[in-house]
Amino acid sequence: MYKPLYQNLPEFPGISLSEERYLIARVQRGHKKETDELVLRHIGFIAFRINRKVFPHYRERFWQDIFSEAIFILYDKIVTYNLNYKDRHGNSKPVRFSSYIWKKIDGFILDFLKEVKNSGKATYCRES
Repeated sequence: MYKPLYQNLPEFPGISLSEERYLIARVQRGHKKETDELVLRHIGFIAFRINRKVFPHYRERFWQDIFSEAIFILYDKIVTYNLNYKDRHGNSKPVRFSSYIWKKIDGFILDFLKEVKNSGKATYCRES
């Protein structure tokens, strides 16, 4: 079941780090068009992480649930992304957005699967 869904996702060409940071800066200023563009550019990344982390049996059953909740994580993380990140020595160190959300997406997937395993069904709700 997950293969047709994964194959039907829109594909966007990669963008440079500077273009990505420009989009994020505009999103943080409240531009909705750039928000949608940034989310659409990272849909493939979410699908990739789901396919890497989830066993096929769970993928068939919960792919849509995990994917739809992960989209909300993308929207939340765009707002909290720090454009002025510096390393411990005070040097500016820009980070790609996919690197920034990687651990959060993986953690969400694992939490979702743990809850499914423990309760027998998915009751994961997004934090407000």
